[in-house]
Amino acid sequence: MATEKNKTEGLSVESRLKSLYKLQTILSEIDRIKTIRGELPLEVKDLEDSLAGLHTRISNYEQEIADLRTRLTQEKEKIADSHAKIARYKEQLDNVRNNREFDLLSKEVEFQTLEIELSEKHLNEYTRQIEQKQADIEVTREKIKDHEHVLSEKKSELEEIVSETRQDEERLREQAKALEPQIDTRTLTAFKRIRKNARNGLGVVYIQRNACGGCFNRIPPQKQLEIKMHKKIIVCEYCGRILIDPALAGIEEETAESK
Repeated sequence: MATEKNKTEGLSVESRLKSLYKLQTILSEIDRIKTIRGELPLEVKDLEDSLAGLHTRISNYEQEIADLRTRLTQEKEKIADSHAKIARYKEQLDNVRNNREFDLLSKEVEFQTLEIELSEKHLNEYTRQIEQKQADIEVTREKIKDHEHVLSEKKSELEEIVSETRQDEERLREQAKALEPQIDTRTLTAFKRIRKNARNGLGVVYIQRNACGGCFNRIPPQKQLEIKMHKKIIVCEYCGRILIDPALAGIEEETAESK
């Protein structure tokens, strides 16, 4: 530990800042890879959840159709029962002894006739509902086919990207690890803390148009001069990011001014 500390102390501030900016560039590339890879798993998960919902919808439709068919059977049984009662009542009408019995039997025949009409109405309604739900099932099955096709493509794309980016990320992480010993522990710790809290993950930025490249607040000329001298680590008083001049980042000042 002492050897590493002595080694970093022997490096100039300019050298440390160069290494720090290079480290920032590498970590930004890792962030970019994570972003690319991070979107696809969410899309795959959304599609899988959507497919599960569609399959559940079909199961619900099928259960509703089964219930409707049970009702159809019950209504048909009611109709058969009413016909049997009507036949029996009509037979009894031939043997009535008085008007009271005739009226009672006639009302029963009329009531059973109305029951048949009501059951037939239910039969038509349930049949229509079954047909509609069967049509809904077909539409849902088409949606499932489309989702499965898209999901298959997304999964293949994800597998390909994961395979490709894993190697790139591992290579970049090795480069980042190799750079860390070239930066003193205090500065490196501060940089990691700043990066963690920064919305865009930038812990080191160069001056652009006389302003901080992170928060774009203007930097006083005297402070800019101190930054160019590379005598000490200077941070933005507004956002806390470590500031370097464009030349140290390998960028010509004219280019930085035009950005």
